[in-house]
Amino acid sequence: MKIISWNVNGIRAALKKGMADFLSTENPDILCLQETKAREEQVELPLEFGAYKSYWNSADKPGYSGTAIFSKQAPLNVSHGFGIEEHDKEGRVITLEYPDFHLVNVYTVNAKDGLLRLPYRLEWDTAFRRHLNELTKTKPVMFCGDLNVAHNEIDLARPKANHKSAGFSDEERASFTELLDSGFVDTFRHFYPDKTEAYSWWSYRGGARQRNVGWRLDYFGVSPALVERLKAASILPHVLGSDHCPVAIELE
Repeated sequence: MKIISWNVNGIRAALKKGMADFLSTENPDILCLQETKAREEQVELPLEFGAYKSYWNSADKPGYSGTAIFSKQAPLNVSHGFGIEEHDKEGRVITLEYPDFHLVNVYTVNAKDGLLRLPYRLEWDTAFRRHLNELTKTKPVMFCGDLNVAHNEIDLARPKANHKSAGFSDEERASFTELLDSGFVDTFRHFYPDKTEAYSWWSYRGGARQRNVGWRLDYFGVSPALVERLKAASILPHVLGSDHCPVAIELE
């Protein structure tokens, strides 16, 4: 089973930049998208999406945030958000239940410049962690998406210069550590604990992508019970169409 996660920074824009060709080439069993910036009825999907059933969670605010999952296998159950009104207005979470695991697609809150949204971000992180931990009571959990944090210094090109920047504040990093410590494995680091210059997001400014001055913000995390099924974890920096690139895992 191949699962791909990608912050497309607008699904309509990504479709104009070759996203359908990417889908045909990679042929994932499940595709999780973040920052779709559209409602389902606003998007005309190409024929390449015909093999997939789709599940959308759009923000109340038009053209903002949003998540979607495309799956070849219909899930047993679908839920949106956490069931907490304060946190569920921006379309940031979709949970699909399959026979042997829960899959959670997430687009985590950005703390914003000057860390203006950091207090809310940390509240949101707590709600997300509780959501995952509650799911683990019934079966193993896999989460994927744009977590909007570079966990350790190895996960961004310029850690010292960005020490107090959104996505690399001490508070956000500690919060992500707490998430992993609650019972999840960072799949990429499981296979590549010391790999450097492995990034999934680059600023559009200053030729950052061409120079690989990036951040690893996109993750797959799994319950320990799923680790033995992992065959591979990868980052696909050659795939264009967004300021993020896709990340992927393969399971037996």
